[in-house]
Amino acid sequence: MTQPKIGVALPTMDDITPLGPTGVARAARYAEAIGVDALGVADVLLGDGSVSLEPVVVLATAAAVTERVALDFGVLSVPTRPLAMLAAQVHTLQYLSGNRIRLGLGIGGFPGSPFWQALDAPERGRGRLLDTALDLLPSLLAGKPTALPDAAALTFAPAVAVPPLLVGCGTGEPLLRRIATRADGWLASALTPDELRTVVTRLRELAAEAGRPAPRIHVGLHSVLGTQPEDDEDRTEMNRVVGEFFGMPEKHVEAVTITGTPEQAAARLTEYAQAGADQIALGFNSRDYFCQLDLLGDALALLPH
Repeated sequence: MTQPKIGVALPTMDDITPLGPTGVARAARYAEAIGVDALGVADVLLGDGSVSLEPVVVLATAAAVTERVALDFGVLSVPTRPLAMLAAQVHTLQYLSGNRIRLGLGIGGFPGSPFWQALDAPERGRGRLLDTALDLLPSLLAGKPTALPDAAALTFAPAVAVPPLLVGCGTGEPLLRRIATRADGWLASALTPDELRTVVTRLRELAAEAGRPAPRIHVGLHSVLGTQPEDDEDRTEMNRVVGEFFGMPEKHVEAVTITGTPEQAAARLTEYAQAGADQIALGFNSRDYFCQLDLLGDALALLPH
């Protein structure tokens, strides 16, 4: 087992409200200081009045105040962004951050939401858009003249290192084949270690059949650390929200989240690493973001180095 990298999601939803406009920058600095390997952001813009920050701007803010940590999109929703603009934004951020981007892409999000409607984002043909992005982004970012569908060729300069391209998706066979043949890695979520191990085995088989390297495995998990009464309340609410979103009973939610003491968290992180995870990213469902970072720092100190 190799030591997994540990990432955290930056505060961009309700958790940003108590932190205010400086919250993202302060969270990024603090997470880097405690030894976190990566900072991530999800693409959950709805436009319905719920709190959510735009992910490219969030990671640009984090890049400006950090030096070491990787910067993860987990994930950018391809249907809401013209490929030329997506490439231009990622190209610029990769250049300014010193090649720290890892580009997670997906077809999901919230079709039918006010934001998607305002952008006239397509609800059909999203898989083809993702395949096109996976095929063309490497040459676009590498500064090569690249013809986009129904458009003139584009050339971005200066050329940058092509970031790892990861796909956020479920476990269906066609989805896994897309990763094995077109991407560098898989962004998984809400799986138990045993479930993850089974899918990782299949992904490696598909990649070997395609003559490609085994995909990297990044796992995103919801988390509430700590044992105080308020932590128990936050954990109960997390179980409800995650259970409703994924359609899971509470018992299964408990098996796909990270909770408890730093010792318990370290043990669970190790289980996921043993199942094949190269990186585990935690999204905190807690009212106290910085307290969660402190507890995670304690857990990191317990992991083998």
